Amino acid sequence: MQKRRGVSYQKRVEEINRIYDQHAKSGISNREIWRRYVYPVYAITERTFYNILNASAESKNKIADDTRQLLLFDFGNDNER
Repeated sequence: MQKRRGVSYQKRVEEINRIYDQHAKSGISNREIWRRYVYPVYAITERTFYNILNASAESKNKIADDTRQLLLFDFGNDNER
């Protein structure tokens, strides 16, 4: 049985990967990216950082744009009732 991940986990994965992608191009090590930029914001261990980088490669952890739109902006129909 596989552990289910929530939307907040998926958002965190996306944000950490965005931070990683932004700083990996400058040539600094993964440990330095984690220490300088990820840990102060998310307070996760280095091992969790690597697990999140691996999780991003799995398609099931991606948030679909249409799902995000439904979650955020589907409140317009409630006013009609």
